[in-house]
Amino acid sequence: MVRELTHYVGGKHVKGESGRFSDVFNPCTGEVQARLPLAGKAEIDTVISNAAQAQLAWGATNPQRRARILLKFVDLVNEHMDELAELLSSEHGKTFPDAKGDIQRGIEVVEFCAAAPHLLKGEFSDSVGTGIDVHSLRQPLGVVAGITPFNFPAMIPLWKAGPALAAGNAFILKPSERDPSVPLRLAELLTEAGLPDGVFNVLNGDKEAVDGLLEDPRVKAIGFVGSTPIAQSIYASAAAHGKRAQCFGGAKNHMIIMPDADLDMAADALIGSGYGSAGERCMAISVAVPVGKETADALVAKLQERIKDLKVGASMDPTADFGPVVAASAKERIENYIQAGVDEGASLLVDGRGQTVEGYENGFWCGPSLFDNVTTSMSIYKEEIFGPVLCVARAADYEEALSLPNDHEFGNGVAIFTRDGDAARDFASRVQVGMVGINVPIPVPIAYYTFGGWKASGFGDLNQHGADAFRFYTKTKTVTTRWPSGIRQGASFVMPEGS
Repeated sequence: MVRELTHYVGGKHVKGESGRFSDVFNPCTGEVQARLPLAGKAEIDTVISNAAQAQLAWGATNPQRRARILLKFVDLVNEHMDELAELLSSEHGKTFPDAKGDIQRGIEVVEFCAAAPHLLKGEFSDSVGTGIDVHSLRQPLGVVAGITPFNFPAMIPLWKAGPALAAGNAFILKPSERDPSVPLRLAELLTEAGLPDGVFNVLNGDKEAVDGLLEDPRVKAIGFVGSTPIAQSIYASAAAHGKRAQCFGGAKNHMIIMPDADLDMAADALIGSGYGSAGERCMAISVAVPVGKETADALVAKLQERIKDLKVGASMDPTADFGPVVAASAKERIENYIQAGVDEGASLLVDGRGQTVEGYENGFWCGPSLFDNVTTSMSIYKEEIFGPVLCVARAADYEEALSLPNDHEFGNGVAIFTRDGDAARDFASRVQVGMVGINVPIPVPIAYYTFGGWKASGFGDLNQHGADAFRFYTKTKTVTTRWPSGIRQGASFVMPEGS
C-alpha cells in the first residue's frame, strides 16, 4: 500500500493542498512506497506565519527550560531508535546499523545544545567610563529554516534544528523529497517532548518551497547541505534577500598513504570509508593517494583482496556491508561515471556495474568499483561521484601527494596515514582542507567541535554545530548603561574617551 505523507505544521500533520506530489521509493525493491505532498505558495505562507507566531513565546522562554525539552526529546529518540532506524533504512537504503549511527550523530548535537544557558551567556564590563557599564546579549533571530539532503535524513536536520531551537528560534525544516518520513517522525517526538506547537515545522516540497523560504523576509537564516552548485546559488540568493546563510556543498576527500603507514590499517579504513553507505556520504574517502610505487602496488592488492569479501544486500540484512543507492537516477549517474573513467584511461580493477541481489532484483544496486592510475584531468577525479567508487591516484612523493587535495576544487575532508609524527604535523598545518584525519579515515563529527569544509565545499563564515552554531542562530546586542548619580555635567558634543 502506498502511504500518503503530510507536512507537519503547528504541532500536527497537515495534508498537502497544492495537488502536487512526489514519489518516495524503497531503494531495495525499486517500488513506490509513499506519495509526498509538495508545498505551494499558500502552504509556505501558512507555515512561516505559524512559526513566526510560535517563536515569540519560545524565544522568551528560559533557556534552561528549552534545554529540558530537548533532553526529553533525546530520551524519546533513544526509546524509538530501532523504529526510526528501520524507517530511515526503508527510504534511504543504508543498512540498519548505519541508520542508527545517522540518528545517534544527530542527537549528540542536541545533547550538546542542552548547554544553551552557558552558550548563550553574554559579556559584562564594569566601569568602561565613569559610572558606565557595558554588557552584551545573545538573542534569537526569529524564524530560521533548514534545507537538508537525502543522505543523512536524521543527522543533518538535527544538526540544524538542535542549536536553532536551543537558541530560541522557531525552525522550518525542508527535508529531502527522497526520505522524508524520519523528519516527520522526529517532529512528532519533539511535540511529545513538550515543544510548543509551531516551533518546529516540516515543510515538504521542491524548488518552489526553497524559493519561498529564501524570499520571505520573516525567515532570517537558511542552513543548507547538498551539491556545490545549489549551495552556492542558495548562499547568493540568501544574501540578496538579507538573510544569513550557512551552505555546505560537495566533496572529493583524499587519503594520503605514506610508505611507513600500516597498510592493513589503511586498506581497512579505505574500504569502510569509501564503500560504507554505498559511498553516499559527504565524508566518504573517494581518492586514495599512495606515495611511491611500492606503497601503491601493495595497497591496491590489499584493496582488491578486501573488496572480494564485501557483501551488498538489503538494508535489514544483518550480513550486508552496504545497501542500495537511493534512486534509479543515482545508479545511472554512478554507472555513467564508471564508464567515463574507462573512456578516459583509468584502470578499472573492480567493476560494480550489473550488481544484483537475490529477491530484490529491481532495487537500485551498485557494487563496489575500484580504479587505479587515476589522473587529475579525469572526471572521476575532479567531480563528486557520490557512490561506491574508489579512485587510486598515485603520487611519487609527499609534496606531490599534498598538492592533490590542496589544488582540488573541494576542501571538505582529508586524511593521512603515517607513523611519522613530523609528517602528520606538517600535513595538518599545510593542507588546505577544513577537516583533517590523522590515521582516521573520516574526521568524525563531534558535537562540541565545528563541522564543515573549505573552498567549494562550504559557503559562509561559520560551520555546523559547536559554538559556531550558536553564533549563527543568534544576534548580538550590546547595551551601554549609566544610572543617574546626581552629578550634572551638561551636554557633551565629543566622542567619549571611555575613562
